[in-house]
Amino acid sequence: LDYPGVGPEHAHLRDTGRARYVGTDDEEALAAFRRLTRTEGIIPALEPAHALARVDELEAELVLVCLSGRGDKDLAEVLARA
Repeated sequence: LDYPGVGPEHAHLRDTGRARYVGTDDEEALAAFRRLTRTEGIIPALEPAHALARVDELEAELVLVCLSGRGDKDLAEVLARA
């Protein structure tokens, strides 16, 4: 998601190496949206779908992603891009 600014906490986490921030384009987020909906029957909102697009790249045994929001409100957008 493209936010106009970064808060001091996120800047500190990045500067100290405790966090790494990566980008996801719309097509990757839509593919992750479709994948979760198809495999788990969960319709995520587009915002957490951006995070879901990066999950496969993580070298972790367990990854938690908060699926905040309602995905059904974004279905028209997803279908328009299908």
